Amino acid sequence: MWSVTSTTPTAEDAQTIARTAVAERLAAGAEVTGPSISVFWHNDELGEAQEWRVTLKTSTAARDKLANRIQALHPWAGEAEIVATPVDWAIEHYAAWVEKVTAAVE
Repeated sequence: MWSVTSTTPTAEDAQTIARTAVAERLAAGAEVTGPSISVFWHNDELGEAQEWRVTLKTSTAARDKLANRIQALHPWAGEAEIVATPVDWAIEHYAAWVEKVTAAVE
């Protein structure tokens, strides 16, 4: 199981990614949190902005397809933050649910 995370400039962008990924069964579930303040280096200068985080739970089989779908939906096109962390442990029924929900991904 994987936890895939991205940040977006608006709550609506994060919710669109969450809804689409879950509806398409690329993720079993998603949470949107924020706003938060992000400090970053971009275009040769220091930047600061509000962002919303979307965190999605998915299977190994669906992970790369999910990342590609996030990229396609993301307003920052080629510069979107998309990171994935393997989930080392989860309660058995939760992990089985994530696998079952995302098993339909072709």
